[in-house]
Amino acid sequence: MTDVYLSGQLVCRNSDDVAIVVQHFDSHVTLTLAEAGCVSFSVTPTGDPLVWQVDEHFRDAAAFRLHQDRVAASTWGRATAGIERRYTITGF
Repeated sequence: MTDVYLSGQLVCRNSDDVAIVVQHFDSHVTLTLAEAGCVSFSVTPTGDPLVWQVDEHFRDAAAFRLHQDRVAASTWGRATAGIERRYTITGF
């Protein structure tokens, strides 16, 4: 099994996008950290108020796939679907 890492940015276009991230943030983080196979997960603001740093670590590709499937079907996934993601994924 190979660990999977995702690192990059969630890039909001404007303050409306930021409000969406803030509104759904706590639930998204809580649900992700509770997932089987999640080793670590963080979404932190950067010096740019429109950009969030995202770092994820899952124990293997299966756990990462389950996370991606859950997120796509979640309130967070639907609410933030239009927000740009600039991610690099390794181990997948």
